[in-house]
Amino acid sequence: MTTLSDFPITQKWPAADPSVLQLYSFPTPNGVKVSIALEEMGIPYEAHKVTLSDADVKSPEFLSLNPNNKIPAIIDPNGPDGPIGIFESGAILLYLAEKSGKLIGKTATDKAHITQWLMFQMGGLGPMLGQLGFFSKFAGSEWEDKRPQQRYIDEAKRLLAVLDKELEGKDWIAGEFSIADIAIAPWLRALDFYGTKEVVGWDNHTNLVAYLDRFLERPAVKVGLVTPPRE
Repeated sequence: MTTLSDFPITQKWPAADPSVLQLYSFPTPNGVKVSIALEEMGIPYEAHKVTLSDADVKSPEFLSLNPNNKIPAIIDPNGPDGPIGIFESGAILLYLAEKSGKLIGKTATDKAHITQWLMFQMGGLGPMLGQLGFFSKFAGSEWEDKRPQQRYIDEAKRLLAVLDKELEGKDWIAGEFSIADIAIAPWLRALDFYGTKEVVGWDNHTNLVAYLDRFLERPAVKVGLVTPPRE
């Protein structure tokens, strides 16, 4: 029978309590999704800081759990058929929601609506805002050709407009608070880190501004945003 010690990653990041879910993450927009979800769902877990350095994410131990060398990843020692390792933040959110029966809606229709907005973040909002950050704050900002930067500014504006319209008259993107909000809101928060709020007209999206404020006031979110700590 497989045990937690059978996962090579535990050699580099040993578990203090092997009976609880093990989280390997760093407080990026994708990383905090899982810690926030765990806090919101009340699932006991142990957090291990995996930095974005090659020494961590490209180590043999981490690659044994996630061959795509990206955080976050988890090992659930109490999986459906024994210990299970999972990577990709969206897949982890779905797994945790189904495991706990929380934040995934009450009906199959609810789940479908929540899942579509989760996929909106995974396939659109996250990648596009990530590229916006690259071309605005990081190496891409030094390129003389500003056409790539403008492409992602324009796409960010379009995606924000979609969300702002959808949130008209609603507190949360799919009705009740869900894993879709946990996926979306950290990426909206990243606009401040990227220094791009002004260029995308953030303050003009009044529904989104109020939405992010609501999200950040949740007690579980405040803990999840700094778990594991950056420093």
